[in-house]
Amino acid sequence: MDDRLTVGRLRAAHGLRGFLWVHSLTTPPQNVFAYGPWSLRHGEMDKSVEVEQWRPQGKGWLVKLRGVDDRNAADLLVGCEVLVPRSALPQLPEDEYYWSELIDMRVVTVAGSDLGCVHAMMETGANDVLVVRGDALSIDQRERLLPWLPGTVVHQVDRQARRIIVDWDADF
Repeated sequence: MDDRLTVGRLRAAHGLRGFLWVHSLTTPPQNVFAYGPWSLRHGEMDKSVEVEQWRPQGKGWLVKLRGVDDRNAADLLVGCEVLVPRSALPQLPEDEYYWSELIDMRVVTVAGSDLGCVHAMMETGANDVLVVRGDALSIDQRERLLPWLPGTVVHQVDRQARRIIVDWDADF
């Protein structure tokens, strides 16, 4: 199993000296530079890289990678995922979770109905949302959007059993 997490993507080359625009998946966005070492993955290509420098630019972030010294070299990396080892991320308190931990967890109601697995997480203005997809083990094949509201909707997250217990009407 690959013990790395995607923390960003290289979006486009910038300028002539090998800088790249980085789309960060971290909060706050500049934390993408706090974790390392970086690996880049695109299709079959998977390689370690070293961040030489980074800086804010307008509403985004630019990165210069060691050995990427011109636009042509930078263009070859556009579209790559930026990965870091899970161990690079700080340990969270017991009641907090990285979104990546929740993906593929089974979601079961307090009444015992299996709703499927967490397929994705969405950020909304009010609260985060679990995207739960039904599968062969669930009560149906529906996709449901459940608000991430600990204590109200989300009653328990069991990391070991990879299960989330929710107070949710299966018909909704």
